[in-house]
Amino acid sequence: MQASDETTRDPRPRVPRAWLALLAALMPLAASAAGEGAPAMFGFTVQEAVAQRSLEQRFDAGLNPAELREWMKNLASAPNQVGSPHDKANAEFVRDLFRQWGWQAQIEVFEVLYPTLKEHSLELVAPAQFTASLTEPPVAGDATSGVAGIMPPYNVYGADGDVTGELVYLNYGMAKDYSELARRGIDVKGKIVITRYGSGWRGLKPKLAQEHGALACIIYSDPHDDGYAQGEVYPRGGWRPPQGVQRGSVLDLTLYSGDPLTPGVGATKDAKRLALADAPTILKIPVMPISYADAQPLLAALAGPVAPPKWRGALPITYHLGPGPARVHLVIRSDWSLKPLYDVIARVPGRESPDAWVVRGNHRDGWVFGAWDPLSGQVAMLAEAKAIGALVKSGWRPKRTLVYASWDGEEPGLLGSTEWAETHAAELERDAVLYLNSDTNTRGFLATSGSHSLQHLVNEVASGVRDPETGVSTQARLRARILAQGYGREPGDEEDAEAMRRETRLAEAGGDLPIRALGSGSDYTPFLQHLGLTALNIEYHGEDEQLGVYHSSYDSFDHYVRFGDPTFAYGVAEAETAGHVVLRMADADVLPFEFTGLADTIGAYTEELHTLADEKRRKSVELARLLEENAFALAADPTRAVAPPAREPPVPQLDFVPLDRAVARLRASARAYDEAYGKLLAGGPRLEGAERTRLNALLQGMERRLTDERGLPGRPWYRHFVYAPGMLTGYGVKTLPGVREAIDADRWAEAAAYIPITAAVLTRYCAALDEATALLH
Repeated sequence: MQASDETTRDPRPRVPRAWLALLAALMPLAASAAGEGAPAMFGFTVQEAVAQRSLEQRFDAGLNPAELREWMKNLASAPNQVGSPHDKANAEFVRDLFRQWGWQAQIEVFEVLYPTLKEHSLELVAPAQFTASLTEPPVAGDATSGVAGIMPPYNVYGADGDVTGELVYLNYGMAKDYSELARRGIDVKGKIVITRYGSGWRGLKPKLAQEHGALACIIYSDPHDDGYAQGEVYPRGGWRPPQGVQRGSVLDLTLYSGDPLTPGVGATKDAKRLALADAPTILKIPVMPISYADAQPLLAALAGPVAPPKWRGALPITYHLGPGPARVHLVIRSDWSLKPLYDVIARVPGRESPDAWVVRGNHRDGWVFGAWDPLSGQVAMLAEAKAIGALVKSGWRPKRTLVYASWDGEEPGLLGSTEWAETHAAELERDAVLYLNSDTNTRGFLATSGSHSLQHLVNEVASGVRDPETGVSTQARLRARILAQGYGREPGDEEDAEAMRRETRLAEAGGDLPIRALGSGSDYTPFLQHLGLTALNIEYHGEDEQLGVYHSSYDSFDHYVRFGDPTFAYGVAEAETAGHVVLRMADADVLPFEFTGLADTIGAYTEELHTLADEKRRKSVELARLLEENAFALAADPTRAVAPPAREPPVPQLDFVPLDRAVARLRASARAYDEAYGKLLAGGPRLEGAERTRLNALLQGMERRLTDERGLPGRPWYRHFVYAPGMLTGYGVKTLPGVREAIDADRWAEAAAYIPITAAVLTRYCAALDEATALLH
């Protein structure tokens, strides 16, 4: 690691000195104002905290798990994919509920490109004959699995086509898998590849296949990852049955989310649209999802080399790579017309700052019934809205405006949220103080990801929410899980390992638990990574078997009440968690952000860049030595031809000094602000009028200062320079992405260029934070 002017970072998290002073100052105040031992509340004075806690208790009393169950049963009673009759009926149902509860609610309609199947077929034509069923049969005990109107399994935004070719098995179809094929002399050009779901986002599998010249891509769920190797299959257990199929979008979300024909602008009726052939996020080859029952005859017909051990699934066959002698014939034809989206937008105007918005969203559309994904999160959000409506009817009004959104079209590519965000971009950039997202929800552990200025607020909220199964706080249960999993757990890769080590250090220290960084995969993406709004994603998960029916017709009400959250107690826990965050963001005089945790997190990301570059340099030198010594050839089995790995380019020294200096300044600026804010909450001079308005305006725009209008290399729609979905991970996050992804891809000139660009972004952030601190003195 290169030297810098920053001292070596203590791996233990620092508790801001302001909070130590604050706790001492609050103790006598708490005794007199709220009774001995009353706890403080971040963002509120002791007196304000008493009233806020009473408000939240009234909110909690309005949450009824029986209502969540009834709403889900209704919303999941028929297929509700984009364009279906039930999708529109659900939008009207949700709108009417909001109105009944006292919200101002309306439906905003957008017109988006959403292809639907007209015809599809898949046949093995050599060396034997087999026709894939491409259907999901009804299951005993699942009332909706046999209803009419179920869209057949497909991957939306793959191309139409009628192709025949030799089959090649490609493991998970990720970039490293092509390297393994190349070592065995196998090329996928002019062939049809079959990959299994897992190890990366589905859309990358056909994208990489297309880039390597394949004719088409088939994706199946192997029982090793998603079936009987994991547990009993549905209906006996919750895991994917043999004919279950994972639908999904293959839109190239690494470039931009939303309607592929209207990048950067809302897909209103009169919007200017790209020609279909010019839409860069639509693939050029056909893509087809199939079940493992349909995949087995295709894989069994392959010959060629036996697949490497890590490529072998759990089907009762020997996994071969091909190519051939298996040949398949694949046909897909679609209706490429525009379809309507129905976003439900509901508001409670703020009493003091109506132009400051706390935005809360969860999507409503599913691939079929969508009980788990997304209606488990939708009904929790509805419970929040009803409880808030009761507070409003009792005479309370939030200081800031609440905006609740029931999104349509998330499943095809975050369509509803992106089109609304792009349509209202100027208002959101000016007014939104938070976008809080949820999606799926089940029994288990709290999982939060988002802007790290929210980390302390989230921890404090979680410490006050009771875990339904254990009776401890959801924060205490999560801490126990992190520590237990950290013992003896083997991470999947080095990035996972570093994240685990960081989480374990924080959990052991007893302070705030870390929140994860956001990549993509749900509706926060346009708000955080395009517009630069402070964002948070909340869910509970980890003890369910819902992944076994992900994006299938078996993601139903009957499945959820057996294997998801049978009592809907975790739906209530999610509503409490998200609702308390919303209420505190709405009512705190000064927005409750804490920046020391953010600074330490960005510092850790910067250290990871040093380590990544050093490790790539070490591996490049080691590989070169092994190649020079002919080690791979000497170690190889001469009866199984596997070429040595390709030589890696030399790794230059990178000058990280500008970034290290920016991080050092960020730590100092964050510490100064947090100390000053702590004094304010501890009873210092109150900010009034114009000064408070100016401070909140600065805080509202802090996250946007982590963006740059030029965007990230090769994808200007993504503007955030701390968090972005990876070009080769899809949903998975890349932190400090301008630099990290260049290092990952050996683009060394680009990495060198984006170190000072990223440092300049952080320096601008520090300048705004220093201005906010000055207002507190």
